[in-house]
Amino acid sequence: MSGGAVVNPQALHVLQTVFGYPQFRDSQAEIVNHVATGGDALVLMPTGGGKSLCYQIPSLLRDGVGVVVSPLIALMQDQVDALAELGVRAAFLNSTQTFEESSRIERLLRTGELDLVYVAPERLLTPRCMDLLQASKIALFAIDEAHCVSQWGHDFRPEYIKLSVLHECFPDVPRIALTATADAQTRAEIALRLQLGEARHFVSSFDRPNIRYQIVEKGSGRKQLIDFIEGEHKGDAGIVYCLSRRKVEETADFLNTQGINALPYHAGMDYAQRSKNQSRFLREDGIVMVATIAFGMGIDKPDVRFVAHLDLPKSIEGYYQETGRAGRDGAPASAWMAYGLQDVVLQRRMIDESDADDSFKRVLGVKLDAMLGLCETLSCRRMHLLDYFGQASGPCGNCDTCLTPPVSFDATVPVQKLLSAIYRVDQRFAAGHVIDVLRGIETERVKQWRHDQLSTFGIGQDISEAEWRAILRQVIALGLVSVDYEVYNSLKLTDAAKPVLRGGEQIQLRRYQKPVKARREASKPKGYAEAELSPRDQIIFDKLRWWRVETARSHNLPAYVIFVDATLREIAKAKPASLEQLRGVSGVGERKLASYGDEIVALITELTA
Repeated sequence: MSGGAVVNPQALHVLQTVFGYPQFRDSQAEIVNHVATGGDALVLMPTGGGKSLCYQIPSLLRDGVGVVVSPLIALMQDQVDALAELGVRAAFLNSTQTFEESSRIERLLRTGELDLVYVAPERLLTPRCMDLLQASKIALFAIDEAHCVSQWGHDFRPEYIKLSVLHECFPDVPRIALTATADAQTRAEIALRLQLGEARHFVSSFDRPNIRYQIVEKGSGRKQLIDFIEGEHKGDAGIVYCLSRRKVEETADFLNTQGINALPYHAGMDYAQRSKNQSRFLREDGIVMVATIAFGMGIDKPDVRFVAHLDLPKSIEGYYQETGRAGRDGAPASAWMAYGLQDVVLQRRMIDESDADDSFKRVLGVKLDAMLGLCETLSCRRMHLLDYFGQASGPCGNCDTCLTPPVSFDATVPVQKLLSAIYRVDQRFAAGHVIDVLRGIETERVKQWRHDQLSTFGIGQDISEAEWRAILRQVIALGLVSVDYEVYNSLKLTDAAKPVLRGGEQIQLRRYQKPVKARREASKPKGYAEAELSPRDQIIFDKLRWWRVETARSHNLPAYVIFVDATLREIAKAKPASLEQLRGVSGVGERKLASYGDEIVALITELTA
């Protein structure tokens, strides 16, 4: 229940009969009560935490239609279909519809024949739509993905800033802004820009204990990705994030050559092809989507078992938002990243070369530094992640640094050697050349510049190239060395390097660990109590999943819209022999009971006879 909050009996009735859940989780009941009685709210809740119920139930309790502002045009159809399966009268208004379709939805809205309508911000702000809303009875406004209002954030959408008009034009209609990702600065900006100064803030725990975080030294990134998928998630649905469109295409092609069913997704693709790929990912099992950050926001697919990053995200907010798309069903999931020196160089270069003003670049730099801190931390990654969002925690026992603690070492001498080598080559050369000098490699270029005559030539020959790259990456992350992108990515010392060179400061770094092939682990992530199935129950569960596939195909819906795995697992264990027994299973509301109850009971009866 919701932290001792008094539960509105009507809200609980809707939760149980429409959505099929026995009780509210965490702060849901308190949020629903607050909004249903006319209060404004700013809700921060992790992906998979049940944010949508916080506006869907108040919309059903209040007089009028709930207007959901969402940037996710491509997903509105699936969201509306899922609500229709529950018996909720839902629709959407966006640019994919014909004039006749839009006119029909507008008539339903005016006459009060809808419970919920989804609208893109661009559409909502048009004079036609604003006139339509003025002529309709509005129950509430829900502003989903509210972090899009923040100019400091990772998903900034200019249209969101204009949504303050809702408060000005509809001062008596409650508003609820929701997001899974926002630090204190972003929360303040959301409240300011949406005129939610009087709104109550509901901040849930950011922890996702079922997700195992793992960040590895990048060697051959795509080969490491294959080893990870084959070793830990063979046949599972997953998302792989890449920084560029070209890398998305190349990685998807590579995975397909390795027998993994992969699809590309990025903003440069034809809209129809993007939509087709997204639909296949949502509706079919075991597909891996390779994408830029253009993909994922609002994805409701509950059984994504892993999210992998082949490139460093720009911020912890972006990383958390993206990794949160794994394991929405609460079952074990992985967040895996391959990270190397080039990631640090590239991200710093992107900031330095952007058109942003200096103050904005500073903010981006701070966010990148926090992301690098997460990658380089010697302590629990989950502790580091939660601390960023202002939540204290202890070691989780379920991330790579907890399961295989990294070794730290006094790197003062190696770092001094590195800084000296950079200085001796006049701060004019890139990483590869500097490392060649340190290791005493007599390349043509080293000899051409007579750098084999330097006092630093060969002073680091006891350290491998991979180890030197790991040291350099950490030194750049610490701000001791910068990269001059205008002069061939040459390395330059910063003012912070001076006390280290003089011996006045000690440096502790992570010791390099050679990438190892991932192995499927028998242990489940900590914090998730899996509903173990007996051999007999497993047979029933498998049959139910096959029934769900066929049913979803005949209804042209994603399988999880019919029932999620957790519900099928409960049915397999409960073996309901009647509709009344099936009614007690979590996730089976009255509409789904009426639609599928007889088929399920008949299937159970046949399997248990």
